[in-house]
Amino acid sequence: MRLEIKVHPNASVERLGDGEAWVKAPPDKGKANAALVELLARHFSIPKSKVRILRGHSSRKKLVELDI
Repeated sequence: MRLEIKVHPNASVERLGDGEAWVKAPPDKGKANAALVELLARHFSIPKSKVRILRGHSSRKKLVELDI
């Protein structure tokens, strides 16, 4: 499954919305990306290794693939 997600780093609460994700981590050295992967893995109850960011590593808009 592929998802287009807009990431909001430095959020006060981590949550998923309609095509958006809020993560507490700052957008520094991939911390927000790692937090997004962890959030998606937790939400879909899959291992983090099954979540990959395909596009948008340095952008707020990302294309993510989930192996479900």
